[in-house]
Amino acid sequence: MNARLEDKGDRLIVWNGNTAKRGALSPELYSCILQAMEQAQDRRIRAVILTSEGPFFCAGGDLNVLIERRGLSEPERREKIDGLHDLIRAIRSCPVPVIAAVEGGAAGAGLSIALACDMIVASEEARFTAAYVKAGLVPDGGLTSAMARMLPRPLAMEMCLMGRPVNAHRFADLGAVNRICKPGKAMEEALTLADTLAEGPRDALSLIRGLVAEAYEATEAAQLDAERNAMAAASGKDEAAEGIAAFLEKRKPSYR
Repeated sequence: MNARLEDKGDRLIVWNGNTAKRGALSPELYSCILQAMEQAQDRRIRAVILTSEGPFFCAGGDLNVLIERRGLSEPERREKIDGLHDLIRAIRSCPVPVIAAVEGGAAGAGLSIALACDMIVASEEARFTAAYVKAGLVPDGGLTSAMARMLPRPLAMEMCLMGRPVNAHRFADLGAVNRICKPGKAMEEALTLADTLAEGPRDALSLIRGLVAEAYEATEAAQLDAERNAMAAASGKDEAAEGIAAFLEKRKPSYR
């Protein structure tokens, strides 16, 4: 089984099971991720975690599949790439935070998927690689857009033009990785993050997630309007009433 979706009650976990090919993309993985993003609409879900059953998060596209695509017309190849881009859009528009738990590393489109997530937990041995150039290809999956927002331009250029991997510690120093952990502990650390999110105000977290995601593309004027609208909506919800009361009463709020 190349991928499976696990429902843990207040969180969903997508397991990339394509271990024989270092977690290369598969139709099953696409399906599970899209299904998770859809199921995340359920109010009981507070987070989604993307991870791998093997020692490598995702090696990107299966080169054998890409070889087969050479026989397609260019419009047909664009349509195939749009499938990956729809996946990235789904992750970015998820109503709850999405966490990537990265063991081993993320390469090519696997890096695109990891950077599309809201938070990244990585093993200290993990390597992040924009490996396309080594196969005579170019980045897709929104990778250059994500890099432009998250990394210095010289580093993004080095990664894309030379295909050199960057270790997890350097990514963490740049703020692109949230947590570094011992090998084999990425999932455990991701679950700890999900525990914290599960205790928070779901509606407010969803609004905050959207605001931060949109801020990278929006003008200041548009973002001010978006913050106004989100704050006006949030301040009228039961979550705000509970949160404010808990703060004033010096107790832990309950958002369940």
